Parts: sequence; structure tokens; C-alpha cells
Amino acid sequence: MIRIFLTGYMGAGKTTLGKTLAKELNVSFVDLDWCIEERYHKSVGELFAEKGEEGFRQVERKMLREVGEYENVIVSTGGGTPCFFDNMEYMNSRGKTVYLDVHPDVLFRRLRVAQHQRPILRDKNEEELKRFIAEALEKRSCFYTQAAYRFDAHELEDRSQIRESIRRLRELLEI
Repeated sequence: MIRIFLTGYMGAGKTTLGKTLAKELNVSFVDLDWCIEERYHKSVGELFAEKGEEGFRQVERKMLREVGEYENVIVSTGGGTPCFFDNMEYMNSRGKTVYLDVHPDVLFRRLRVAQHQRPILRDKNEEELKRFIAEALEKRSCFYTQAAYRFDAHELEDRSQIRESIRRLRELLEI
């Protein structure tokens, strides 16, 4: 039975690696944010606006516990999921947890391209975005580093880098 939780900051590659690894292992892929949006028929941004962060994090916690029961699954968590309640402890007790570790400069490069798609980043200039990412990573690192495995996910720019990253991730997880 395979149950892997991918954690890390937005733009770290959780969905990219998760989908590819799930396909290669012939298991299900679950993006926690997508599950929440499908269940509530609202975007994460809309839920945040409607319920506030505390309300959203309760929804996220509940959904994590639901998908944490699935077997043969790769779960891509939201960037903040490990940082609330006992979520990291729960994931560690249910399966293998992997922190996709990416330098803030790489995250900036990735997120700048998709900045308009992420409400929390939308109105920031480049300097504000860089600072926001660095500060958020610093605050969250104590949660991310509770993952059982730490994986360097800097190189995901093309298919060959993704393939090589999957090879290294499988070696790390011994799967």
C-alpha cells in the first residue's frame, strides 16, 4: 500500500511531481485544494474570503483526514496544510511525508509567472513578492521540516528534469 503526502510552499512542484509519480506507480493522485473546491463548489480563494483563514483551515483539516484514509494514493497538500492543527503529525502517522524543498529564488521565478492565478500574490510587485515568499518560507519551515523526507525540487523545468526528479524521489522513498 502506498500513501505519500507531498508538502511544501506553493510553486514547489507538489502537483507536477505528484501527478507524474502517481501515473508511474499506477496509483491515484489527489490534490487537496482541488478536493476542497470540488466538495464545496467554490475556489480556495472564495472559501478563504467567506470563512476566513480559521474556517478554511478547518475545512482543509477535515478533507485531509478524509483523503488520508485512501490507499494507493499520492496527495498534494496545500502549501499551508502542514502548518495548522496537528496536520503534520497526522500525515506522518498515515504515510510517507515529503517536503519539497525549493530555494526562495526558484519559487519566485515559478510564482511570478503564475502570479495572477493566485489571489494572495496578485497585487505584489517583484520586490514584495520576493520578500513575501522568503518570509513565508521562514515561518513555515519548522512545519515543513517535520516531514519524514526532504527532497530537493529545484529542477522541474522540463520533462527530462521531471523524469530525473521522479527517479531520485523513488530512490529516496525506496519505491
